[in-house]
Amino acid sequence: MKLIVKRAGHSELYEEKKLYASISAACLAVREPTGTAEVLAEKVVKDVESWLARKHEVTSNDIRHIASEHLHRYNIEASHLYHKQRTIW
Repeated sequence: MKLIVKRAGHSELYEEKKLYASISAACLAVREPTGTAEVLAEKVVKDVESWLARKHEVTSNDIRHIASEHLHRYNIEASHLYHKQRTIW
């Protein structure tokens, strides 16, 4: 499992469900239907995990940036909201 360097400087294990929840919440916040938000969150998590597999160390900001880029393909509004939001809803 990957360690993620957080903004405060400590490290945490990568948790797929945290990323999924924050992507889904961003989609719901821009009024995507629940089912669509779930599908988009799954796609983005899969994309991020592919990217993460090739990395030795990443920061939470790196993950936010990559996730936002992938989400942008599916929903521009949700991507902007996700990128700007610093905490999980």
